[in-house]
Amino acid sequence: MIRSTPPTIVWLRDDLRVSDNPALVAAVDRGAPVVVVYLRDDESPQVRPLGAATRWWLHNSLEALGSSVSSLGGSLVLRTGAAAEVIPHLIAETGADAIYWNRRYGAAREIDAGLKSSLREQGLDVQSFQANLLFEPWTVTTGEGNPYRVFTPFWRACLERGVSRSPLPAPSSIQGMDVAGDALADWQLLPTRPDWAGGLRETWVPGEAAAHDRLDTFIDGILDDYHRRDEPGIESTSGLSPHLRFGEISPFQVYDAVRKSRHPNAAKFLSEIGWREFNWSILYSFPELHTRNYRSAFDAFPWQEPDPAELDAWKSGHTGIPLVDAGMRELWHSGSMHNRVRMVVASFLIKNLLIDWRIGEAWFWDTLVDADEASNPGNWQWVAGSGADAAPYFRVFNPVLQADKFDKNRRYIRRWVPEFESPEYPQPIVDLAQSRKDALSAYEAVKAAS
Repeated sequence: MIRSTPPTIVWLRDDLRVSDNPALVAAVDRGAPVVVVYLRDDESPQVRPLGAATRWWLHNSLEALGSSVSSLGGSLVLRTGAAAEVIPHLIAETGADAIYWNRRYGAAREIDAGLKSSLREQGLDVQSFQANLLFEPWTVTTGEGNPYRVFTPFWRACLERGVSRSPLPAPSSIQGMDVAGDALADWQLLPTRPDWAGGLRETWVPGEAAAHDRLDTFIDGILDDYHRRDEPGIESTSGLSPHLRFGEISPFQVYDAVRKSRHPNAAKFLSEIGWREFNWSILYSFPELHTRNYRSAFDAFPWQEPDPAELDAWKSGHTGIPLVDAGMRELWHSGSMHNRVRMVVASFLIKNLLIDWRIGEAWFWDTLVDADEASNPGNWQWVAGSGADAAPYFRVFNPVLQADKFDKNRRYIRRWVPEFESPEYPQPIVDLAQSRKDALSAYEAVKAAS
């Protein structure tokens, strides 16, 4: 139904929240009816379809968001299809004269730019906003105007600029409008046959309210142990990454709350938020981050054809290397993995098995609840040595020494590998010392191409 006052469409993407949502606030401030829409676009070539774990999260996050929007007087409209087709159709259907969204920074920004240009030509009010990064990529560059390739000067430049705004409150109400949409259940985002998501349900509560609860819990206690964040057997990390990935909480809200805490561990934690910003700045200038080596010299690396049995052992956590197995089993159960262990299991795949980092990145994309298109490939390329500010290739994480250093009492390993130190535990599928030598020998091809 078209009303006498044309509505404003708010197009949500990875910003599934009502607080600190600049596009939503601006739309409400217009004083017209507001159509809040989430579009599931698996058709546009610039959009990377979600993996299984993130689909589970999305279902639950949209349920929570729908309740929040309804409590304010609006409704969340779900649509499916290519954005370049669905958005103009929705505008015609509702009679909207304005559409607002929060900016994206990967390849999908091409979709947004095309729509912004064509819709403005048709006389619509089209606006985009900064919501999901503290520092937009084009605002933080070197003196020559190029993107930073090293994290430390990047983050220093960010801090010198300063965060541009404080978080925005949620609207007190939304003037809604009846618009038909898809039923969330029809999207079939949840696993059923089999239902493998029991561990995810046990570990996580998606949604904006849960994100803020987790932030409060982190600041009120867990942050005290953040200086021990490399120890996987204790609770010392924020657990905010999937909430940030789906925009259930904004980096402005996290930054503001942690900074105001004046905690001695605050700066170190915020530097990890900085790594998230850095990876997005890299993706902005290199949209093929999950398919191409950032450093082209690595195109010469002689990756081995994966042995199916070894790859399956890595995926399932049955390599005979305890810290690797613990991490991969944590991943399968919870959809997450401790960050230190992520580096170890990635190094094992890349450097001990000589399997292309893209195969590991794709597995994490499917199984991590926090997999995003910047940090996931950015971190894999960091471990491989092919990325920006990457660890040198000759840095091979020895999983035994890593366990000795960060899981001394084997608390983490015993939690996830109950048969550890029993006759049932398998022998290692690879010799760590010999495979390290093989990796360094293979790296000679990269050095020759550099």
